[in-house]
Amino acid sequence: MSTATSVLASIPSPPIAWQSFELGPFRIHTYAICILLGIVLAIWITSHRLTARGGAKGLTLDFSLWVVPLGIIVARLYHVVTHPSDYFYNGADLMKVFYIWEGGNAIFGALLGGALGVYIACRISGVRFLSFADALIPGLLLAQATGRLGNYFNHELFGLPTTLPWGLEIESTNPAFPAGLPADTLFQPTFLYEIIWNLVGVALVLILERRINMRWGRALAFYLIWYGVGRSWLESIRIDPSETFLGIRSNIWAAFAAIAVGIVIALWSRKAHTGLELSVYRNGRDPKESGVEFSEGEPARYHVGKVAALDASTQSAPTATSQSKAIKS
Repeated sequence: MSTATSVLASIPSPPIAWQSFELGPFRIHTYAICILLGIVLAIWITSHRLTARGGAKGLTLDFSLWVVPLGIIVARLYHVVTHPSDYFYNGADLMKVFYIWEGGNAIFGALLGGALGVYIACRISGVRFLSFADALIPGLLLAQATGRLGNYFNHELFGLPTTLPWGLEIESTNPAFPAGLPADTLFQPTFLYEIIWNLVGVALVLILERRINMRWGRALAFYLIWYGVGRSWLESIRIDPSETFLGIRSNIWAAFAAIAVGIVIALWSRKAHTGLELSVYRNGRDPKESGVEFSEGEPARYHVGKVAALDASTQSAPTATSQSKAIKS
């Protein structure tokens, strides 16, 4: 028993040297690798799920061209706005606002930017916003879990001091280490809690999809409620500085807002959509219903172009009936 206790006495932080490595003339940051790995996993899983639901092959990759850049940009902006003291002070290097590789990407900002990207891509492709969102949820949760490993490697965003056997070791020279605490103080490993919470969320979504109808935005609603509940608690035990409103951290308010939106979507979906979702496309936008033949593995953006061309030719080409009317007139 004493051996087991000594093994699980704390969680050591990775060596600082692991935060980055040199690859030729480039410095590669482990945090960035975690984020990119999460993005790749989300695209791969969402592509499989969307294709299985009738989406064109390559559609998710096309979506990522909008979702990923907007998600990253807004995630960074949200973080900077909610942590102004980290970037704006006398003698501050304002260029650090753009140093995304040093950490600091707010998931709520990523969700807002990503949602905008999904909306734009949906308008172009004809896919329903909620249909894509439902297909995305497991991959999104897995991507968030993967990204949290970046916080672990960066020794950041840890929680309150703790005496639990899984407390996180943080070096006393860390700028975020609270003043006045002993150097051997352990902290709540909030990165680990969120990883576990997100992975449990993945499992629950997949289980629920086998038992009940999780289309028409219901998987999205589950995600917003699930993540909002977990994040509101995690934010309450984090000690990194953040803007507050009425004494409550801004991210907790964002988590409450996510829960509220999730509840509204769930109630609306239950009332507005009682049947099955037959297609992920809006009416009249499904490429399979257009009569256009597509090549195997052809990017989805080509499908949209072909359908548009077919619609244009159909509208512009005179039919036998219209020609007959023209002659009679």
